[in-house]
Amino acid sequence: MMKINKIREMSSPDLEKELGELKTELFKLKFSLATNGLDNPMKIKEVKKDIARINTILTERKIADSKKA
Repeated sequence: MMKINKIREMSSPDLEKELGELKTELFKLKFSLATNGLDNPMKIKEVKKDIARINTILTERKIADSKKA
């Protein structure tokens, strides 16, 4: 699970890359759950929350940039 402070310190391109990786991981977890079950089904919830956190920070940055312009 990623901490919000760590996410805020990352650059936007790094966040975009991390977001892609998390979405891939979420797909793999869902696929694994559907086919043979997971050891830890709560992992899906954690990954979804990390994706939401990153999206929130990216949105905040876009809003801040549009206010500067």
